[in-house]
Amino acid sequence: MDKTVNLVKLSVGTESVETLVDWQSLHAARWPDGLPRHVTRMWPKREAEIVNGGSIYWVIKGQIQCRQRILRMEEVFGEDQLRRCAIVLEPEIHATQTAQKRPFQGWRYLKVEDSPADLTGARREEEPLPPELSQALAEIGVI
Repeated sequence: MDKTVNLVKLSVGTESVETLVDWQSLHAARWPDGLPRHVTRMWPKREAEIVNGGSIYWVIKGQIQCRQRILRMEEVFGEDQLRRCAIVLEPEIHATQTAQKRPFQGWRYLKVEDSPADLTGARREEEPLPPELSQALAEIGVI
């Protein structure tokens, strides 16, 4: 049976899910197929598990807030001619339950069972809690 694993990544400089959407839309023309990508120096060793239905979970302002399904990985070269991995993403961004995440470098693997659930129904339209409130609630075990 094939396993699936997700990635988690800080979206540095992003203020909200909406600004992530805007940034990806702005850069879509850079790629021939117009699909969003995240380019990273390191190639994930668990590629087969990631492209087997995995997603990238975006950390915005210290909280996982959304995810995008990973379609594939492509080899790209930067201006410095170094090989990099372009993680090709589905354009649709799914809001998730928020989960606190401390800062880290690069990306990390995220087990499916440890991944926040997608928001459903009316919860999709809710504004996320302010980061300070969400952090305080997480520290006392409420969320």
